[in-house]
Amino acid sequence: MTDQAVDTDGVRLSQDPAEKSRFLGRTRELKELRADIARAGLDTLSGRKAPRARVLLVAGRPGSGRTALAEELVAQVAGDYPDGLLRARLSEPDGTRVPVASLARDLLTALGRTTRPGAPEDELTHELRTALSGRRTLLLLDDAADTEQVDALLPDSPGSLVVAVAEGPLTGIADVRPCTLGGLDAKSAVELLQRRIGSVRVTVDPRAAESLAEECQGRPAALVLAGGWLAARPKAAVADLAKQLHAGSEEPDPVARLLRLVHASLPSAAARMLRLLSLAPAGLADPHTASALAGCSVGSARTALDDFVALGLLRRIDSPLPEYEVPGCLHPLLAALARAEDRPAELQLARARMLERTVRLLQSCRAITETDSPGAREKLLGMPRALRFDTPRDAAEWLRLRRPALLASARLAVADGELDTLARRLMSQLVRAMVAHIGTQAAAPDLYGVHRLVLDVAERRGLPREQAAALLNLADLDARTGRTTEALARYRAALDAGRAANDPYATGRAMESVGGAHLELGDYDRAADWFGRALAQRLARDERADAARLYGRIAAAHTYAGRYGEALRGWRAAIAGHRRTGDLAAHARALSELARVQEYAGRPEESLRTCQEAVEWARRAEDLRLQAALHLRLADTLDHLGDPVAAGLHRSTADRMLGGEAAEPGAIAESAGAGCLAVTTEPVGPVKDVPPAGNGPVDDSKAEHGANTCEIRSAPARD
Repeated sequence: MTDQAVDTDGVRLSQDPAEKSRFLGRTRELKELRADIARAGLDTLSGRKAPRARVLLVAGRPGSGRTALAEELVAQVAGDYPDGLLRARLSEPDGTRVPVASLARDLLTALGRTTRPGAPEDELTHELRTALSGRRTLLLLDDAADTEQVDALLPDSPGSLVVAVAEGPLTGIADVRPCTLGGLDAKSAVELLQRRIGSVRVTVDPRAAESLAEECQGRPAALVLAGGWLAARPKAAVADLAKQLHAGSEEPDPVARLLRLVHASLPSAAARMLRLLSLAPAGLADPHTASALAGCSVGSARTALDDFVALGLLRRIDSPLPEYEVPGCLHPLLAALARAEDRPAELQLARARMLERTVRLLQSCRAITETDSPGAREKLLGMPRALRFDTPRDAAEWLRLRRPALLASARLAVADGELDTLARRLMSQLVRAMVAHIGTQAAAPDLYGVHRLVLDVAERRGLPREQAAALLNLADLDARTGRTTEALARYRAALDAGRAANDPYATGRAMESVGGAHLELGDYDRAADWFGRALAQRLARDERADAARLYGRIAAAHTYAGRYGEALRGWRAAIAGHRRTGDLAAHARALSELARVQEYAGRPEESLRTCQEAVEWARRAEDLRLQAALHLRLADTLDHLGDPVAAGLHRSTADRMLGGEAAEPGAIAESAGAGCLAVTTEPVGPVKDVPPAGNGPVDDSKAEHGANTCEIRSAPARD
């Protein structure tokens, strides 16, 4: 055999962290890979500058130590790439191919770049190449499923290096020579066993150790399992294990043979938990996941997980949380054992328990942020201590670290098709927790994917009310990222679904949003028409606050169209509506927009009086920013009327109110509210968004303005 060895990265060989970081052998492979970095490529030999990053391929079967070799190479050359290291895993543990769009989005996020929710693959890969252009970056692309994945992520930067890990060759990518891994040489394999079980048993019978290494075919994963089995049995001889493996040699894969042996040696409860870990989303498990799957306490689950790590069955993730990963080479074998040993109904029940536990953790994660709500505090205190978070910061950190597993849980729950009720609850709670801790804007890319899953379930189950909710949420995210045409199509589909569900809130919300989309597209007549339809429904249901807002939106559409007379009537109706509902701030903003239209219509004296009235209502509403903005508008009007002294006094007043901030145009527009020219910064959707579908109404009083956090309700939205 060649001079090969295995890493210990990702495999717990010892309790000593220093020993864990040691890397065994692979001297020749590392030397060849490093030489390949400097090797002249085909483009260089032909006189052309290399247009893309150099690609190195580490090829081998799962369990061959391929990822560890790539990690060691990356660690050795990282200093040559000052712009940093990026990592991505291109396949799920069960072999599912990760979409390129998702990979590109995660890499852009790692680079600190924001991405549009729902952006297509081409846009995201282009943004990634642009972000990496001209940089010397190191990319580690692990577990590549096919050439297309790797090719789409390659930087157009000759100074960068891509290290790809795959089972076979990457045909189609120019100038790539694979470094193919086989088994370990006898010396390295025996040394790996010695690290696991100590030197005594190897020294006593070195030939038995060599025989065991040969039975393992030098596969690192098999050797780790063999070492774990022997380490748990200090009195067992190495030769005995070698004989047992040889007796089962009809199974060609030594990893599968050893896994069955280790599995058979476990107590029945531990063996069952091990099998059920194949259901863990994205192959990521924590004590709560294991506890729910196996139906045991969280403490017992953590003890079992640590025992599995010692046996080489799991990898402990470097994380502030106790998190573990099922090795990719063991995942399909554990899944096969689960199908053979457990009935389908038992597996489905385990999935249901896991999803229910996740829902309750997400409820707790959100409830900890509602410290001013007695109901939320009571609900939180009613949960078991193991499900509660001590502080909002702890909850936010848990959500951040468990994000990949939580999103994978949602995808798997929807794909299952038989647990749709739990899937809907899970997605509803996930969205609320993300909005509470991360915010709607920051979480928008993840929210977009979750809302699409909600739509899938709603369409599959024939739930028009929830279909309308998902379509409205997706359309809102489309609208906020400039895809107004796509948003309009989804708003219309949501209107159809709302009508099918006989849900007046959904239909009214959709009609208003259709109007907003037409307004954004410059079709002011249609915008006013759709706002009018929504207004008629609000008036019929005596929803006065929403009706007052819609009068203002109709007036804004007329203002854009230059129909100032109709706009003035609309704003007066809005003012009267806000006065009746007692909304002082909305009343002041409507007066400010009326003053704006009066100025457009050539009535500066009327505009001046209306603006002064707006200042008084803003003072009553204690809206300092609006007061400052109105003082600046008064100053502009007084300038037009030829009174610069009075204009200067108003500007000074505004400056004192906000300490200079009022002079910023953005602050003025924000303070002045929605309406005529300022409406260009509004989202297409209405003031209050519709939440993702779930089970029954909830209190969304703590939701952010514009956050897609709760279920569709039959009651009107609160502004």
